[in-house]
Amino acid sequence: MWNIARLFALLFALSAAPAFAGPSEDANLLIDRWVTAFNANDAEAVVKLYTPDAILLGTSSPIMSVGTAAIQAYFSRLPGSGFKAALGEHRTIILSDGAVVATGFYDFTLVVKGEPSPLAARFTMLLVKRDGQWLIEHHHSSQRPKPPQ
Repeated sequence: MWNIARLFALLFALSAAPAFAGPSEDANLLIDRWVTAFNANDAEAVVKLYTPDAILLGTSSPIMSVGTAAIQAYFSRLPGSGFKAALGEHRTIILSDGAVVATGFYDFTLVVKGEPSPLAARFTMLLVKRDGQWLIEHHHSSQRPKPPQ
């Protein structure tokens, strides 16, 4: 009897229980996908991560980009640019099962006249779940101020 109980306990412990991610984990996966697509210089993949009515306040843009066409225009210089982003410290705030705010830092490496040019930036994103898919509804990115001397 003792051996059967141990066997059942072992089988239970080793069984592959399905793992369910929560909103915070899902949001972080979406941010990771954004960084991966950006680093691949794949503007199309980046734009697909936004809702059709998303708002983007881009790091280097003086205007508000609203909707897919405007966001495509903002990222139009990405393909072949060699631009990279490295995600830094970031946090998420769960608003509901279908909405998360993420905020943090990323460091860009831009290529200017063939030379790498670093740009420290910060971001805030509102990530929403639409039709079972997490997407970016709002994205604000701005240059990170230098620390006081």
